[in-house]
Amino acid sequence: MFFLQHSVSATPFLNFPLTKVNIRTTGPYDATSTLKRRAITNTSITNMNYYQYIMDVGVGDPPTYYSLVVDTGSSITFVGRSKPYNKTSTSIATGQNVEVTYGLGYLAGPEYYDTITLTPDIVITNQSIGNVVAYTDWVGVDGILGVGPINLTVGSLSPNFTSVVPTVMDNARQQGLIQQQIISISFTPASTDNDTNGVITFGGVDPSLFIGNITYVPVTSTYPAAHYWGINITSCLYGKTIVFSTSTAGIVDTGNSLVALADDFFATYMAAIPGLYYDNQTSFIVIPSSSIASMQPLNLTIGGTVFIMDVSAQLVPIDQDSAWGINPGVQYGTIGPSGYQSGQGLDFILGQMFLEKYYAVFDGKNNRVGLAYT
Repeated sequence: MFFLQHSVSATPFLNFPLTKVNIRTTGPYDATSTLKRRAITNTSITNMNYYQYIMDVGVGDPPTYYSLVVDTGSSITFVGRSKPYNKTSTSIATGQNVEVTYGLGYLAGPEYYDTITLTPDIVITNQSIGNVVAYTDWVGVDGILGVGPINLTVGSLSPNFTSVVPTVMDNARQQGLIQQQIISISFTPASTDNDTNGVITFGGVDPSLFIGNITYVPVTSTYPAAHYWGINITSCLYGKTIVFSTSTAGIVDTGNSLVALADDFFATYMAAIPGLYYDNQTSFIVIPSSSIASMQPLNLTIGGTVFIMDVSAQLVPIDQDSAWGINPGVQYGTIGPSGYQSGQGLDFILGQMFLEKYYAVFDGKNNRVGLAYT
């Protein structure tokens, strides 16, 4: 079983030697320019169909805007899946091809350097993108905004298979467009299937979007989670049931709609809810209505702070079943099996259903992830 029904994030890959490629900029890094920029820049993002967040990103000069899935679980930016890539004078073919396989399918096509407009203040020149000419699935979106770590790009190019490709965040920092290589994200549960209720903060954190303190933890040293925005959870309890009680590695992933646990951890969770079963047809869990009243919170200890998935976060609202592409009128859950046993370095995936409860900080400057209550 593999519970990534609505995952757009890159699948784990082999460990290749890295070849550094030049970050293409219009000039040397300009510290003075950086100091003139805003400390942070916010932009709105839209929850589409309840299970993925998209951002309008401009490509070219003048820019054509594309609806791209915001994905911390991959690092290549693609355009052209639904709306064709409109080449302008800033579009430069590199002679490379780029391909990434995700939980949902794959995207592939020729690589270009082009101008990327994230916000009016953040216009990145000579950014690597993929022009989608081959794909599976991806209905309703134009591509991916990959904001994962740079090492996730290894193996994406051909023939330069071992090269790393600077991400939009690498180039934004290098070109002096953001003061810190930090991206922060605020998701909240959607009230409609096209709800502009999320915020991305480029360059730092926005204290108005969370309460209390941010709990920071270093990116894990356990592979393959270490290639991603991977962290360690020190314990997981479902009510009083111990799902696991020793530190284990997994990832925080905006491109995954749901929450996945290693298969043995998931079996413990499943056994604690009477009548719960995994539906192979939909790849979701089904929870009997008779068990909902007695369900318990799922408590995850991260960096000494307990982050709670309450009962509502563990349930797909029934009135959203059709939008998710599952059978109407059935109570499905948001937690499932990863397809791997624990101890293989990818024991959990904290996706959108977890992140809708918290403010998340992806800090490339300090190689850490932060979470705070909202």
